[in-house]
Amino acid sequence: MNVRSTSTPDAWIDGAPATYQFRLYISGATPASARAVVNTRRICEEHLKDRYTLEILNIADHVERAARDQVVAAPTLIKGSPLPLRRFIGDMSNVDRILAGLNLAPSP
Repeated sequence: MNVRSTSTPDAWIDGAPATYQFRLYISGATPASARAVVNTRRICEEHLKDRYTLEILNIADHVERAARDQVVAAPTLIKGSPLPLRRFIGDMSNVDRILAGLNLAPSP
């Protein structure tokens, strides 16, 4: 049986903190890609410490996988787990928007 908090539906699974699985697609050594990597790591460390995995993939090296994940722009961050799937495009500098999309934003 899955137990989920009503205030943060993605935060708990089976009574334990969920492990978030992220995939960040970048386009080489561009400034936006570098910012996305730094910002994503910072968000994960500050808000999901020890509860996440982050895979960073260069689109040029993983064309088939990017196509399968329907990546149309870079950088793109995909939250695969816990469900629902979420996608964020850009350099991940809008922390409030990212946290809200992950259901990690504090309640107003």
